Amino acid sequence: MKFKKKISSLIICATLVLGSINFAFADSSKVVTLGANLTSEQKQKMLDYFGVKGDEAVILEVNNQEERKYLQGVATEAQIGTKTFSCSYVEPTTRGKGINVKTANLTWVTSSMIATTLSTAGLEDANVVVASLFPVSGTGGLTGVMKAFEDATGEKLDEEKKELASEELVTTGDLGQDIGQDKATGVINDIKTQVIKNGTSDVVQIADTINNITNNYNITLTAEQQKQIEDLMLKISKQDYDYNKIKETLENVSDNVDQNLSDMGESIKDSGILDTIKGWFTSIGDWFKGLVSSNDKDLGILENTNDSLLGDGANIDATDKEAIKLPSSDEVEGFFAKIWNWFTGLFNNDNNNTENSGNQEDSNQETNNEIIPSDAEENTHFENNSDNEESAPSKDDNSTENNKETTNNSENLENPNDNTTQNSN
Repeated sequence: MKFKKKISSLIICATLVLGSINFAFADSSKVVTLGANLTSEQKQKMLDYFGVKGDEAVILEVNNQEERKYLQGVATEAQIGTKTFSCSYVEPTTRGKGINVKTANLTWVTSSMIATTLSTAGLEDANVVVASLFPVSGTGGLTGVMKAFEDATGEKLDEEKKELASEELVTTGDLGQDIGQDKATGVINDIKTQVIKNGTSDVVQIADTINNITNNYNITLTAEQQKQIEDLMLKISKQDYDYNKIKETLENVSDNVDQNLSDMGESIKDSGILDTIKGWFTSIGDWFKGLVSSNDKDLGILENTNDSLLGDGANIDATDKEAIKLPSSDEVEGFFAKIWNWFTGLFNNDNNNTENSGNQEDSNQETNNEIIPSDAEENTHFENNSDNEESAPSKDDNSTENNKETTNNSENLENPNDNTTQNSN
């Protein structure tokens, strides 16, 4: 009888303990960070965008002082800014899933850029969304994600690795202004992969690795860029990274960059036109495959966002393209039209010149009709956020295209008090 009572007591205790653990994990497994300088209404809209109700996740704030802790010394004052508007949503996942990232309205960083820098910070498996209601640089998003991950898992990330991640983000972003965001992300990610995988710690070997990778991408670094990357990789080489634990993320980033460059008609390692065409058709096959398999893939919080809340002009990016909404019927029709035009163009370049001229005129008219509303929409949107350091250029600027180009220049990531553009975090 006593034995039965003891067993019953143990079962009750175990149930209570396990119940409390599950409850704590459920409450803290998903964490949202909101920019401290958002209004109450804007914060609620971000929660709506993430698809989060107040009791479904832990909600934290991130302010500019927290960003400065990791960015000061590696980023300029203009890049750091004075306010924080970027928000993040983090969901730890099972081992081996890697880091999947979705971004919205970030101009200076991309989803792949954030994913690879998070691996440097010590994250291994997580779904991450970094977004803003209006275009911002996104430099502060990394701080929010690291804070959210620590709260979600209850484990502190190594401070030195967090600083390295911030330094890597700035280094990649600066390089991206010269060679493009995708190439910059690919270069830094591939160099880091080789350094960690091969245990490279010698300065000369690191320099050789940098040269080999940059040759693959057909780019030439300045002496200053070379030194900046060498210093970063030397610091990374001294950390205790387990390549097998971050391999999935690093490979996914590399594949994503390759695909993006292929879509733009560029090819790594100068593989030639045949490989470029092959890659193009592979992407078509992957696109069709995605249509069939998208329902079988669980992207967690990445597929729960309400992108329509950000408006039609929002810049949505993801390391897994299935996290981006499927194209409309008009876009699908345009996709097949491009395929048909490509094929017919191979054989009919010398025919129907008059008809082509008329088509070109119609195309120009259609393009103009698309651009004008887009400009008006963006300018109106920015005017509503003129107090933000991420705000767009004034109406004196020539066009939306010029506005977008300025986001790639570090001197334009300036403090809002100077009435300039795209400096936020």
